[in-house]
Amino acid sequence: MNSVNKPRRKWLSLGGIALGVSLVPNVLLAAFSTQKPRILRFRNINTGDTFSGEFSFSQGFSANNLKKLDYLLRDKRNNSVHRMDPRLFTKFYQIQNNLGLHNVEIQIICGYRSPASNAAMHRRSRGVASNSYHIRGQAIDFRIDGIPLARVKRAAESLNNGGVGYYPRSNFVHIDTGPVRTWRGS
Repeated sequence: MNSVNKPRRKWLSLGGIALGVSLVPNVLLAAFSTQKPRILRFRNINTGDTFSGEFSFSQGFSANNLKKLDYLLRDKRNNSVHRMDPRLFTKFYQIQNNLGLHNVEIQIICGYRSPASNAAMHRRSRGVASNSYHIRGQAIDFRIDGIPLARVKRAAESLNNGGVGYYPRSNFVHIDTGPVRTWRGS
């Protein structure tokens, strides 16, 4: 009875480790889901349109609010509307969180860009990518009034997901849901 069954003990230890590892993602998800919903506010500086809605980190925006945001972020040149990637709004939630902000207005410079608009802009400026994430509804150029642009850029970069472009002379930060990369524009 006092003899130790080493193979059995080894298998039981491995089983306990496997069980513990399988619980970690659920614990992390539970921690995020307890974050309180937050009001995210946007103003399109080109159209004057505004939006304010409750955003939950675990559930995002409602389908109705996502449609309103698609319209708010439409191409200002031809009023084309495109479905925006909902992960962009999670990034805004996280950026505000990193900055210690709540219920602050995010000023939209550019959201969706139709292929025709993007091509015209690309012809005028080498700073506009020919296959921009704006065409896919996966990018937004923005600023937050009263917050130094460099600080907004650092908060976006700290997420370590998607692209972050820093345009200090043009006074905006670009975020997208593409691969992780950073750059400085004008």
